[in-house]
Amino acid sequence: MATDSTAKLTRNITLLVLVASLGYFVDIYDLLIFLIVRKQSLLSIGVKPADILAIGTSIVNWQMFGLLLGGVLWGILGDRLGRIKVLFGSIALYSLANFANGMVHTTDMYMAVRFIAGIGLAGELGAGITLVTETLSKEKRGYGTMIVASVGLLGAVAANIVSKYDWHTAYFVGGGLGVILLLLRLGTFESGMFKNVEKSDVSRGNFFMLFTNGNRLKKYLCCILIGAPLWYVVGVLISLGPEFGVALHATGKLSAGDGIMYAYIAIALGGMVNGLMAQLLKSRKAVMYIFLVLSAISAVVYLQSDGLSSQHYLWLCFAMGFCVGYWTTFITIAAEQFGTNIRSTVATTVPNFVRGSLILINMGFLALVDHFGKKDPSSMIKSGYIVMGLLTVLALLALSQLKETFGKDLDYVEGS
Repeated sequence: MATDSTAKLTRNITLLVLVASLGYFVDIYDLLIFLIVRKQSLLSIGVKPADILAIGTSIVNWQMFGLLLGGVLWGILGDRLGRIKVLFGSIALYSLANFANGMVHTTDMYMAVRFIAGIGLAGELGAGITLVTETLSKEKRGYGTMIVASVGLLGAVAANIVSKYDWHTAYFVGGGLGVILLLLRLGTFESGMFKNVEKSDVSRGNFFMLFTNGNRLKKYLCCILIGAPLWYVVGVLISLGPEFGVALHATGKLSAGDGIMYAYIAIALGGMVNGLMAQLLKSRKAVMYIFLVLSAISAVVYLQSDGLSSQHYLWLCFAMGFCVGYWTTFITIAAEQFGTNIRSTVATTVPNFVRGSLILINMGFLALVDHFGKKDPSSMIKSGYIVMGLLTVLALLALSQLKETFGKDLDYVEGS
């Protein structure tokens, strides 16, 4: 009987990790699809080529704003109603939004639908990581999040392949994948730690708890800062590849979609290496230090690559992607810093605040480009150096303020 129970538990945990991984796959697909089809979709609905950068950036900002709001919404609901319910709700919302995205014909409609999609996308990863970290043993949960990262990030590859056919189809496929995932979620189970807290009188999902205690607020802000360089690399250095290509006197046409695909293949590989190194070194902080420094070096190499070819660009995207392959490691660090009663709130809001930080990063980057002169191609390069340097320094300082959480017992709650 004990053997049967153990086998059943193992199957349930395996299913949970698998579904969380596939959920992240769809999440990444839907999150990046606009960056990949940005030019072709905007041209298709009548946007002038000269306006694509400004309008495209505005649409990205609306999507990221949706992620910010959705992160708070789903994070609170995850701690109050349960992680599983959040997964169902978020998947349903972003699936419907993607179907709608395939039918937009104005920029205003595009912005509105991407905003709604952003809200939906905000709940997937945080809830999945929370479930995995609370279900697996403290010695093995790093392997679980490593698998989620490795499988999930390949969603960018799928998005780029599908986008080659038609941008409408790419959005419809994203919606369809969400519906399939919704059906797979029916076999998953709720976190035991959440069930125990649910029966108690402790305050759950109180977002403001993060601001009523100085130490909690400091930890929370540091968790956000350590992830910011990743989204700058993907959302600016790589997704604006065609524009950087002009500044770098590229010898061939640079494809942002191909660059993102190569970067995310490498991010998946970097996620595996990240997870294995953390398990071997028994330290997530040490691995984060290494990869933050490597990411800064890779960005410098990219920004110095004058006269690069399209093939060289793809290899640089691969290198930069590998060096920022710490996404799930940083989310795991954030989840492990806080108690069960606000863990979902933290694990969901932190990555979405990092994604949402792309709004400020874009504003700062474009402001610097304007400062150095839009007509001067080198303004892109100068701005690229400054923003990457600032974000890396802030991330390293923030990481130094966080405690090591490898092997930490997570079955505890935060006081008022």
